[in-house]
Amino acid sequence: MSVSDIERLDAAVARLAADDSVLRLSETEAERRSGYQADTERMIMNMGPQHPSTHGVLRLVLELEGELIVRSKPVIGYLHTGMEKTGEVLTYVQGPTNVTRMDYASPLFNELVFSLATETLLGIEVPERAQWIRMLMCEVNRLSSHLLFMATNGMDLGAVSMMLYGWREREELLRFFEKVTGLRMNHNYIRPGGVAADLPDGWRDDLRSILDALPDRLDEFDTLMSGQPIWQDRLQGVGVITAEEAIALGATGPILRSTGFAWDLRRDQPYLRYDEVDFDVIVGTHGDSFDRYAIRLGEIHESMRILRQILDRMPTGDYRIQDKKVTPPPRARIDESMEALIHHFKIFTEGFKVPEGEVYVAVESPRGELGCYLVSDGGPKPYRMHIRGPSFVNLQTLPHLMRNSLIADTVAIVSSVDPIMGEVDR
Repeated sequence: MSVSDIERLDAAVARLAADDSVLRLSETEAERRSGYQADTERMIMNMGPQHPSTHGVLRLVLELEGELIVRSKPVIGYLHTGMEKTGEVLTYVQGPTNVTRMDYASPLFNELVFSLATETLLGIEVPERAQWIRMLMCEVNRLSSHLLFMATNGMDLGAVSMMLYGWREREELLRFFEKVTGLRMNHNYIRPGGVAADLPDGWRDDLRSILDALPDRLDEFDTLMSGQPIWQDRLQGVGVITAEEAIALGATGPILRSTGFAWDLRRDQPYLRYDEVDFDVIVGTHGDSFDRYAIRLGEIHESMRILRQILDRMPTGDYRIQDKKVTPPPRARIDESMEALIHHFKIFTEGFKVPEGEVYVAVESPRGELGCYLVSDGGPKPYRMHIRGPSFVNLQTLPHLMRNSLIADTVAIVSSVDPIMGEVDR
């Protein structure tokens, strides 16, 4: 209420003080007779784009009635990098280096979906070992992504210790990535034709030690958060969505599964070798922020279950297809053969040509359906590349999730969607 409103109200009270009949009037009639009218305009408030809890450069325009959110609008574009357009000037060999930077929390999924789309256009199938290596690396990446969510979700809601614990566990996984790919993120490891390099010596022991240590740590997460009354009060019944609404908005991943709708591309549209491993699709019942948190915690357990099966069943053989048109020669051959040197030079300068056609391939990323639409004109570069980013689509649910919620719940709702803005503003 402004100063002028207060002065008008005081004057109205003074005029009405001598009139006993005002006590018998309705509030609306009293306002009409006194000449005072309450300010009924709603407040428009910007949240961001610099707010630390929006997981990137996201701006929310909130329309408030008191502390209640009547309407909200996500505003994107602050992190735009033009990666889809960039993909049209890079060869298929260079493509994974570009797409890996979209969802920087789970970069291997971007590389995988681009490589699968390219291989579909080429009409090739990578060796069995390469498929299992891809599956292993993606499930480790799912672990690291969900642990990052646990860390930031805890910090967003005041459980600061969870930030330290989540980063601690994720650090071990990043060390594993560094040993396998040479990098902690943005790996350029999964490429058309297979993977960049075979698994290093000792990878089984490294991964097994991580999988042995995680269960006790996850029990600590449960104690710290799941059973905590304050945590439950902040998340249960907050940001509710039904299965019908989620499907209508195109939401996938934990948002859709939180409604009880068990949709997971690894099971329902299997790719790689997911139809050869056992795992459960974790679902919720209420479609609220707590279910979305609990699903990600459950999916960590299921990814560990898949990884243990991969440890036992990893086949021998080539880690990439041996095709001069698609993959470079073994590095040792470059020093021995002029033909191999020329082959290596042509692959990394000219790339390889892909037959004309178009294709859409989708995989199950930690945030939902990640799709790649490629169009080839027969040249060494995509004519058109479009990425179906789950973070971009899932942001459409925010106005629905926030409607009639308290402004104090905004951070909890945004955090439960787990958007990565690099994937949104691509």
